[in-house]
Amino acid sequence: MKISNRKDKAYELGVKNFLKFAYSQKVENQKIPCPCTQCNNFCNQTKTIVEDHLLTQDIRKSYTRWIHHGEQFRHQNCGDSTKHGDGEEDSDTEDLNDMLHDIGTAQWGDNWAGREESTDDSLNANHSDTNNFLKLLEDAKKELYLGNHFYSKLSFVVTLLHLKTMSGWTIKSFNALLEIFRHALPPEATVPKSFADAKKLIRDLGFKSEKIHACVNDCVLFRKENENFDTCPNLNCKEPRYKMAGSRVPRKVLRYFPLKPRVQRLYTHKEIASDMRWHKEKCVHDDNIMRHPADSEAWKHFDRLHPDFAVDPRNVRLGLATDGFNPFGTMTSAYSIWPIYLVPYNLPPWKCMRDPFLFLSMLIPGPKSPGNEIDVYMEPLIDELNEMWLGVETYDAYTCVVHDHLGSQ
Repeated sequence: MKISNRKDKAYELGVKNFLKFAYSQKVENQKIPCPCTQCNNFCNQTKTIVEDHLLTQDIRKSYTRWIHHGEQFRHQNCGDSTKHGDGEEDSDTEDLNDMLHDIGTAQWGDNWAGREESTDDSLNANHSDTNNFLKLLEDAKKELYLGNHFYSKLSFVVTLLHLKTMSGWTIKSFNALLEIFRHALPPEATVPKSFADAKKLIRDLGFKSEKIHACVNDCVLFRKENENFDTCPNLNCKEPRYKMAGSRVPRKVLRYFPLKPRVQRLYTHKEIASDMRWHKEKCVHDDNIMRHPADSEAWKHFDRLHPDFAVDPRNVRLGLATDGFNPFGTMTSAYSIWPIYLVPYNLPPWKCMRDPFLFLSMLIPGPKSPGNEIDVYMEPLIDELNEMWLGVETYDAYTCVVHDHLGSQ
């Protein structure tokens, strides 16, 4: 990718090594995505044609990680190898342990695991939180049952919950599967009894949502100065907050998912923390081609307006998207709910639009579209973005230090 002269022997050797890697798990006559500048991994070609294209048309300069040809994302500890002394790769359980240690460091500092021996008031102030997280770390080390070195109690539950989400399992089917596991695995296996128990186990990972009451006519959110009101403060509305007098059941509720801990969590994984710098350190810019939002005029204009923000590649650029849909899956029911998503544009294009990196910021309830009043529901997000604009302290697993400021735009 770094050799501009295609006639260079080193370039030709690089092409041969690339094809050797790409076909290491494939048969010779199988077609693969061609990474030349013309095909751009969108067209599948034979091995001969791919080689011809790479030698005559060049390879995409930004294609530095061969994700379309079998290269896997692997997590590495700071300064550590991903190999054991016997040469075997780390298990998913050990990766999970590393991730939890990084999250603990990000939230409570380097000595968080030794809190009981520490005299740091900030650590002792979070006694309950750290205790819960230490228990989570114990679950990550505890074998699912004696002799099972592949799954821990925590990694087993995380894997099942991931499969439930990706495959659209119902809670009923998930509970039925847990029942099968309890009968099929040894009695000492630590299998949760239900979906609710499984969720309790991972609750201390820290992703929580806030329920914010809203006016039924989308006038205001009952927060901050309106928090204690029982009716809408809008003089032209005055709709009650609750369903009936004496009830504490709200008529309308916004589900908000705080952004700051989720952005900070991106930096607790070394490889993702490195990729968050991609837009500045690895993106190949071409004035005639737009491959990434960093190539856009809007991005460049913002950098000129805010050079102090632009100089640090760790500062987060976010895109926002929303659209309404009918959650009941039928057009006979006139109900519309509006999710708002955030996309971290720092990441390379093959990652930033993938499901794991799309942040659900809030769920705006129906039954009708919020229309121009959508800005009312954006208040908690805007407040959090204003806070993050000033900078928040964040642990960076790529550099293995806690940085004083991480900004977002």
